[in-house]
Amino acid sequence: MKRELRNIFFFFIILSIFSFFVVSCSAKKEIKDGAKKSDSTNSSLAEKEFVLEMPELNDSYVPKKSAYNFYFTYKLVHSWWDAVALGMESAVRQYEENGIYITYDYLAPDNVSAKDQVQRISNAAASGSYDVIGVDVADIDIVTPEINRLIESGNKVMTFSSSDSGKENGCKRIAYVGNTHNFEDGADLAQILCEKLSYKGQIAMLVGSVGAPCHEERAKGAKSVFLKYPGIELVDVKYDDDSEENAYNFTKEFLSKYPNLEGIICCNMSNPVGAGRAVLEGDKKKKITIVGMDHDKRAIEYLKDGVIYALALQDCFGIGFDTITTAIKIADGVQPGTIYPEKTEEKTTIFYKLDAEFLLNSLYGVIDYK
Repeated sequence: MKRELRNIFFFFIILSIFSFFVVSCSAKKEIKDGAKKSDSTNSSLAEKEFVLEMPELNDSYVPKKSAYNFYFTYKLVHSWWDAVALGMESAVRQYEENGIYITYDYLAPDNVSAKDQVQRISNAAASGSYDVIGVDVADIDIVTPEINRLIESGNKVMTFSSSDSGKENGCKRIAYVGNTHNFEDGADLAQILCEKLSYKGQIAMLVGSVGAPCHEERAKGAKSVFLKYPGIELVDVKYDDDSEENAYNFTKEFLSKYPNLEGIICCNMSNPVGAGRAVLEGDKKKKITIVGMDHDKRAIEYLKDGVIYALALQDCFGIGFDTITTAIKIADGVQPGTIYPEKTEEKTTIFYKLDAEFLLNSLYGVIDYK
């Protein structure tokens, strides 16, 4: 089986994500249709009830072939996409148990580049080797025309993972598997931040990559909430290009430039780590409230230590699993809206300090004996 997984700890660290997303991607108190909020004051997630739902090939669809080959490319080499890959692997194993054999390339650059992404999917199509090409869109304006060109040339192209380019963007991609509520996720985090600040104070924002749909949508969602409260002032917005180091440096700049800053909202997985490190080093833990995205171990440790107030975790495992099952149907010529949706409904769950030990144990096997 062909894939490029550069994190050597993939099978050791990410394997435990399976157990987490199986048992805990659904907390009980719903904020909106997208993200769900766990109770931040009364009990830890370890004490809550969970629904045990391991993704399974439980639909009635029978693949038309016995072997498939897919090509997937995503924004950059990062542990977030390693977790997506684990879901893919689970689906592949289950298909193999039923006599269906799947190979795939799973490739990305070290740094985000929409032009690189266009070249990758163009080369994949030119090779004629793949039943379906999947792309996690790095920039709608740059990548959409190439998706449309490939579709018009007879290729089957889907979008997956964190970012889509849909019909509203003039994109002809067949289907999308991933987070369909990035705007809501950003709005939910912003609402939590505003509540924590009693609806007044200066806030800065770290977005991620310019043009990345998921990052831009979360930023838009957050801004829509900030506009509701006259006492909230969004003083600065920076794009860190998915770089923890850039986020760290931008946060140090925030702390120096805005002495009255009280909150930072982070729109990807890397920037909560960089922001948390800068706030901790600047001895601003008690002054600055940080909210952000996803399951980086250091971010969860910051959550446990009170450096980060809230984290919204996406169901990466489910996204990966559903990407494979959807690619099979697309390869077989099945159109969305029949036995699978054009866009999936993946989950995001928001966690707090009391949840951190449970997350560290479930995701990374960390046990606090104190």
